[in-house]
Order: sequence, then structure tokens, then C-alpha cells
Amino acid sequence: MSDRPLTLLAVHAHPDDEVTSTGGVLAKYAAQGVTTIVVTCTDGRCGDGPNGVKPGDPGHDPEAVVATRRRELEASCAALKVSHLETLGYHDSGMMGWDTNDAPGSFWATPVDVAAQRLAALIEKYQPDVVLTYDENGGYGHPDHIQVHRVTMAAVELAKPAKVYMSAMPRSMMVKVGERMREMGIGLDGPAAEDAPPMGWEDEDITTRIDVSDVIDQKFDALSAHASQGDGAFFLSLGRETFSLVMGVESFVKVGDSADGNETDLFN
Repeated sequence: MSDRPLTLLAVHAHPDDEVTSTGGVLAKYAAQGVTTIVVTCTDGRCGDGPNGVKPGDPGHDPEAVVATRRRELEASCAALKVSHLETLGYHDSGMMGWDTNDAPGSFWATPVDVAAQRLAALIEKYQPDVVLTYDENGGYGHPDHIQVHRVTMAAVELAKPAKVYMSAMPRSMMVKVGERMREMGIGLDGPAAEDAPPMGWEDEDITTRIDVSDVIDQKFDALSAHASQGDGAFFLSLGRETFSLVMGVESFVKVGDSADGNETDLFN
């Protein structure tokens, strides 16, 4: 029997994505002695600049945003006790339909097989027991998240890790978030709006739920590290107690093998 520690590798699109869907499991398993690796595929250059300035607006310096988000990513991974951080360095593709989708060097414009070979090399290097990725829609349709799914699935065909899971936000969770927003008087639009099409997975399709309430403070601190971005502001505004109620369970769908929906450990 090998005495090599169990190993978990999570593939993400941008700096800060490592927290929202997998920050809890990264911290939880790191505390148990599991080797944890975060692979961040893009540099986040289409994120917010100082004072929330958006790409293309005066004052948005993509290279400065990249540098800031790299520092924040490192701080976040430190809070989660991540063992190794790997970055592929592709350019952030921006939201679907932006000109940046097709810009040279963007992740969306990169052939899947090219990026998959790079990711497969990391899988072969670290030999993870579990790989985490997104679902086919990338959770909410962002091109870089969709590309993460495509690239990861192509890479695992090449490197064949033991188990693969997709992050899966249950619809009941989305409902809970919407309720909290209404209670707080926060305006609802986009995916949070009452008349928007349902997002997330049907609860009965979730195969795996991991209770991360014991490391929720680390998850909160890791999200706080990404201070330059407004994406996590709502969750942080909940305060630690409500944040724990909303974000204290991370859910996944196991790829390939069937599961009965009662799995509570990624390494079972």
C-alpha cells in the first residue's frame, strides 16, 4: 500500500473561483493531511479595476488587474492551506459575447486539446485521487467556466485520475440565496431574479454533499482576500453566521460511476 498522501486537484477559471464552490473542501481536506492543488486557468484580467472600474472603461489597466488578482489568489490559497497553486496563464475571456472572447491568448479561443495537454501534464505530475471541475454549462454560462469543463474532461481522458466530480449548486441553495437577498433588501436581477429561469442542479441529481461548516471561517477569509472584486461582496455582506448557513455545504456530481446521492466524502 502506498504511503503517499491523498491528493485533491481543483481546476478553476479565475482567481476567486477556488473559494465559492470548493474553498470548503480545499480547507477541510488540507486539515486532514490531504495534498491540495488549485489550478487557475486564466489571469482574471477582465475583472474589476480600482473602485470597481470595468474592462474598457477609463482607468482599467488589465496588467495591473492581473497583478492584483495574482496577489489575492495567493492570499486566498494561503487561507485555505492549499499545498500547491498552479496557473496556466491564459487571458481571461470576459463574459459571453465580449470581444475578449476571441482575443489572442484568451482561454475561450485556445483549442481544447492544447490546454488539455497542459492540464494533463499537471495531473500526471501530482497524481490526484480526485479532480474537481465545473459542469457543461460552467455553472452559469461563463465562457471560461465552460472551457474549464471541456479542458478538464479532455485532460482526464489523457491522464485518467481515479475520480472526477463537477461542482453542482443545488437549486434549493439558489432559492435560499434569493430569499436572503430579499430579506436584506438587495435588488435582484439576472440569475437571482424571481422571474429568471432556474439555475443549478435539481437536488435529487446531486450525488455528493460535503459539510464544510467546520472550516467556514477559512472560506470566509479566503473570499475576503479577493477584495478587488465585487463578485463575492454579497456573500461577505451576509456576515459570518449567515455565510455559514448559506455556504456551509459544498455539493458535487460524481462523473461516471453511479452514486446514490448520499455520499459525504470525496475520497470514499
